Amino acid sequence: MNWLQKHIGRLWMFGIYAFLYAPLLFLVVFSFNSTRQDSVFTGFSLRWYEALARDSRIAEGFFLSLKVALISASMAVVLGTFAAYVLIRHPRFRGRGLFAGMVNAPLVMPEVIIGLSLLLLFVSVQRVMGWPERGTLTVVLGHALLGMAYATVVIQARLKEMDKSLEEAAMDLGCRPGQVFFLVTLPNISQSLLAAWLLTFTLSFDDVVVSEFLSGPGVTTLPQVIFSYARRGVNPSIYAAATLLMATVTIAVVIFGIYTARQARRKAGQPE
Repeated sequence: MNWLQKHIGRLWMFGIYAFLYAPLLFLVVFSFNSTRQDSVFTGFSLRWYEALARDSRIAEGFFLSLKVALISASMAVVLGTFAAYVLIRHPRFRGRGLFAGMVNAPLVMPEVIIGLSLLLLFVSVQRVMGWPERGTLTVVLGHALLGMAYATVVIQARLKEMDKSLEEAAMDLGCRPGQVFFLVTLPNISQSLLAAWLLTFTLSFDDVVVSEFLSGPGVTTLPQVIFSYARRGVNPSIYAAATLLMATVTIAVVIFGIYTARQARRKAGQPE
């Protein structure tokens, strides 16, 4: 009993991690299965990775998702930076409450509602102006809108912690507001910008709901391809694709962790 009381915290943490990551481990293991069975591991094989390499639909979806995520994440970070800067550095302006509410609304609003409302907006605009047609552009705009809310939250937190006296000192030395923003503020919040970009990139890359509403004929992202395959039954090629995606995300997270740790040590004056 004493042993259980002593290690209850570790056991509870182990149970949480097992609940979160056991399905992912299952997926990785069965991506190397020699048969299509998803309940019995019959032997090690790379046949599903070979099948994945020959699947042109998955390859096209991957490159489309990559392009959409790169563009939408960059747009979201730019828009989120301006929104966060206005909310933190200029807290008193008419309509601030409404603006803050509209920026944060996508965080709590179901994606189905966001996707449907954007679809109705783009269809209405297209009927009036003849543009834009549903396709890559509408998906990028929808993902940028969703990602902007998350980027704003991340960048806001860093701006609140940043010492405002640095900006005031730069202005006392003769810098104009634009110079202060680009030469002082942005370098000091660069880590939060990178974190916001990685977050919004991930959100865009794996989004299904908004993409389903906004994509047009011939425009299918990788999550949409995976979802369509999953609806038709077990396809171990999807396991292989998911395993490669997890490996890529893990490597990116590790690299970002190493970078932030080095930056923190450098600021603290400790050797790397």
